[in-house]
Amino acid sequence: MSNLPTHIAIIMDGNGRWASLRGLNRTKGHEKGAETVRTITTFCSNHPEIKRLTLYAFSTENWKRPRLEVEFLMKLLERYLKKELPIYLEENVRFEPIGDLSPFSASLRKTITRVEKATSHCTGLIQSLALNYGGRDEIARAAERLNRDSLPITVESLGDALDSRHDVDLLIRTGGDYRLSNFLLWQSAYAELFFTDTLWPDFVEEELIAIIEKFKGVERRFGGLQ
Repeated sequence: MSNLPTHIAIIMDGNGRWASLRGLNRTKGHEKGAETVRTITTFCSNHPEIKRLTLYAFSTENWKRPRLEVEFLMKLLERYLKKELPIYLEENVRFEPIGDLSPFSASLRKTITRVEKATSHCTGLIQSLALNYGGRDEIARAAERLNRDSLPITVESLGDALDSRHDVDLLIRTGGDYRLSNFLLWQSAYAELFFTDTLWPDFVEEELIAIIEKFKGVERRFGGLQ
């Protein structure tokens, strides 16, 4: 494939429903979804034109879920990062979290930092997990940072102060819903949006390829005329 999107962002929706449809506990859906993360990350890392993959892993609103599910997600995230570190290194993938990590446990923050540092030298795909992330929260924190440093708030300065300074080319949401759910609001200003009914654990490379092929046929004018 050629003319691939440089930055792909994905709202990974449908883990819980995938499990429920099979009579399983929701946690099984999250575990299966983590396997899909590996598959899609590996695919993107094998296509050098794709520079960034940003995945919506845990939102600022997800704390409202049942306590036991949240606790499981925290443990799953820490386990996933420890398990994936050798794969990141093997695939030359750099890990960069975005979001407000301060509410996480000391152990989880330590693991996140360790994986980020261990992969900082990697020169291939950059995988960002959005963790305790919300687009509105990100923009508010960026504005607060500029105000604290007595810097003027402009489009350029605010963009530079965000967790992610990189515009999204292609944004995909799995699971059948048609909304952004507070994900990369600033960065997706000119993103091409694709929605699929496929639940995240069932999302495979072939469907991503099909979406990319459709993306390649879109004329992107960025508000101008061509």
